[in-house]
Amino acid sequence: MQQYLKQYLFFFSVVFIALNSNAQFKDTSKWKALFAVGVNYPTTDGFVNGSYAQSVNFPTVNLGVQHMLKSHYGVKLDYGFNRFKNNADTPDFKINYSRIDAQFVFDPSQYIGFLPSRLRTILHAGPGISFVKPLSTLKENKQTYMNLLGGLEVHYAINEKVSVYTDVSYIYGLTSLDNYDPALRGLGAFNGSVFNLTFGVAVSLSGCQFCD
Repeated sequence: MQQYLKQYLFFFSVVFIALNSNAQFKDTSKWKALFAVGVNYPTTDGFVNGSYAQSVNFPTVNLGVQHMLKSHYGVKLDYGFNRFKNNADTPDFKINYSRIDAQFVFDPSQYIGFLPSRLRTILHAGPGISFVKPLSTLKENKQTYMNLLGGLEVHYAINEKVSVYTDVSYIYGLTSLDNYDPALRGLGAFNGSVFNLTFGVAVSLSGCQFCD
């Protein structure tokens, strides 16, 4: 009898530990901080004729906080900073482009059967505000306008607390060149959209009080 009791206790202990570990892993996904660095490409239609930026510009920096409401969807608030400069055959300019976006996050990984357990895909999209500030003598050509952001992240989990990821995003500017007078303010102003490619780290902010 004692032998069977010990076996039952051992069995339920193992089940309890396994369930607790699984719950802990899910808890670590509820809140995450994200940091990424990469490059950007501003679309040519955001500049006046004869002026456009390099095809690849550095840096792009993204900072965000993500909260998963359920295992497969949640929300994210993030800030992004881009710097881009003129192409070699156009007049000199440098522009700081920053944005703040509130996004809906969807994780379809559980519906994709062939993905390894450590690999996750994240779709994210939402509205925001873009702030454009040319530098040097063009600094008065500031622009502020709404945007819509959409992107795809691919995460690889190092452990239950940390993952590395890459993110491809498109920030569509809800604006046009007609919103300012090119004859007076055109050079160095940017009313357009931006492609971003970044690589970063996501760190859990929750559920780690008993993590190793």
